[in-house]
Amino acid sequence: MPDIDAGEPGRTGRRVQGGPAAWRPADLTSDDWTVVLDDGQRNAIVAAVEQVQRDGVTLDELAAAPRSAFPLGDLEPQVAAWSDALASGRGFLLLRRFPIDLLDDPQVELAYMGLGLHLGGPVSQNANGDLLTHVRDERLLAGVKARLYRTRERQDFHTDGADIIGLLCLHRARSGGESRIVSSFALHDEILRRRPDLLEELYAPMCWDRQGEEAPGEQPWFRLAPLHDIDGVPRLFYIGWYIRDAQRHADVPRLTTAQLEAMELLESLTNDPSFHLEMAFEPGDVQLLNNGRILHAREAYEDDDDPAERRHLLRLWLAAHRFASLENGLRGGIETPT
Repeated sequence: MPDIDAGEPGRTGRRVQGGPAAWRPADLTSDDWTVVLDDGQRNAIVAAVEQVQRDGVTLDELAAAPRSAFPLGDLEPQVAAWSDALASGRGFLLLRRFPIDLLDDPQVELAYMGLGLHLGGPVSQNANGDLLTHVRDERLLAGVKARLYRTRERQDFHTDGADIIGLLCLHRARSGGESRIVSSFALHDEILRRRPDLLEELYAPMCWDRQGEEAPGEQPWFRLAPLHDIDGVPRLFYIGWYIRDAQRHADVPRLTTAQLEAMELLESLTNDPSFHLEMAFEPGDVQLLNNGRILHAREAYEDDDDPAERRHLLRLWLAAHRFASLENGLRGGIETPT
């Protein structure tokens, strides 16, 4: 993410959001959020991959191409409908039967990137500028500091740096690794009901650690309010450990008692089973999240020693074509050092 100093002072007059995006698990059935691709739709994706390969387009070239470079024919109106559901519906979908069984590994990457192009423009997920990342346990040496997606540790509820977050499951873990998601509107409304004073704390800027991904000479922390209104709609952007980690810098103000209480209330609600929805990925599942409406988490997991049998996901971050749920400083991914 670029240098950010976003936020606004607390103010009164907050209103309940409600609507389909303020869901709780009890409101939903799996039919509400699951889309099963039929054979014709799967074949359309495969045909697009074959066309890309005939044209000699590489993965990097496809990532920079317009969506027309990956033609989906009759599937394109469906993809547009998925985008609308992310923007103005519940804010998440699970697509099943993505055709990983019909494609080899490089073709799967082309297929996933090509589908993503119809939803948004790929943005960088790390300081290396990677647009498609492999989410798996890299068996890093003890003491090596790394972002949690490269480990099998639990990730608490958080957001990422794009409008749409996509995860394609290639292989599931031996055990664990379940995905959990929660509606940020439901969280906003519940905190407003219980503790409007703590909601105001979340509207005030806090200091965040850059996790070692700052450019040379750049300050290793930045200010950002977890809650910020965009056209009157609250955007919740939150990574609790980034905020706590910033406390290691001597020039960062100490978190106040009220700020800590607000963070603890938010985190207790996200981890309350009456607020979050759990789903277990199967190979060929694609989870799509509106990052401005949904916080996500991952449970810890156990894997086999054989690398081919380990949990493996492909991740995309996308700046959406049809909506913007985050301000420009957050939806464009992580800047690469120049």
